[in-house]
Amino acid sequence: MSVQAVRESEAQQAAATSVEVVPMAIHIGAEIHGVDLSRPLPAAHVNAVRAALLRWKVVFFRDQTLDHRKHIAAARQFGDTTAGHVVYGSDGEYPQIYSVAKNRKANRFQGQTLFRAWSGWHTDITAAINPPAASMLRGDVVPPYGGDTLFTNLVAAYNALSPVMQKFMDGLRGVHRFAPPPGVDQTPDYLELMRKRTLVSEHPIVRVHPETGERALFVSPSFLKSIVGVSPRESQVLLEFLWEHIVRPEFTARFRWAPGSVAFWDNRATAHLAPRDIFDSDFDRQFYRVTLVGDVPVGVDGKPSTAMEGLPIVAV
Repeated sequence: MSVQAVRESEAQQAAATSVEVVPMAIHIGAEIHGVDLSRPLPAAHVNAVRAALLRWKVVFFRDQTLDHRKHIAAARQFGDTTAGHVVYGSDGEYPQIYSVAKNRKANRFQGQTLFRAWSGWHTDITAAINPPAASMLRGDVVPPYGGDTLFTNLVAAYNALSPVMQKFMDGLRGVHRFAPPPGVDQTPDYLELMRKRTLVSEHPIVRVHPETGERALFVSPSFLKSIVGVSPRESQVLLEFLWEHIVRPEFTARFRWAPGSVAFWDNRATAHLAPRDIFDSDFDRQFYRVTLVGDVPVGVDGKPSTAMEGLPIVAV
């Protein structure tokens, strides 16, 4: 090995050891220290963050100084970026940016939503044939308190099932559709948007993670509408069991935001809950998200998902 190669190897090892991963809970979530997302990362930092993401499913960074351009650049070090939102659209100047504003849903639907234990929990855009692989969310305007985000580990949820139930779930598939929550009235603009950008896909209920080989319950409560091949009542009971199961507290972690915070989660192995308590305050809240292009999910039987309506998510 040349002197230069030895020096490069030593530099990479030193960079890797400067990254500190601090777990937040038993099954999910870790804070990462020693990484500056506003600048190009050395390969050792990229590898360390990726390894932590696969291990802990969601990782968090504090005190980051990002604008839209730097946010996009940071995400691109881990994969190809998508449009900000395949249904709702993007920022005009930065098409990869999706604005997560406090009142962003006000012009979409009206009325009182039917809330249950799993209401609002979701995995990003699973109605697409290739849902995003990961999402990176940054806090721009952060309230002094309230607005925490919850994450759950869908691999841990699968592993907690009995062997009999695991085997049963391994063979099931479900239909995911982009649609509003039950109990609300859709605005005319929202109805037109849904007509133009319909997304429906059939995914395995148990997804095999393409990098780790782990099995995860791919059962996004906001998008999974029915289980294939069973009666409507059977589907309802099974879905409610799964949705209640995946949000058990022991599978979850809760993240308290602060200015400069960034959350980066594996969309193939997690679901998350956007906060509702923020609406009980006068605090503003403005976040921004970038997502990475994902692959087509594959079930335990090796069968990939199938698209029913809509086009795949592409790189932007």
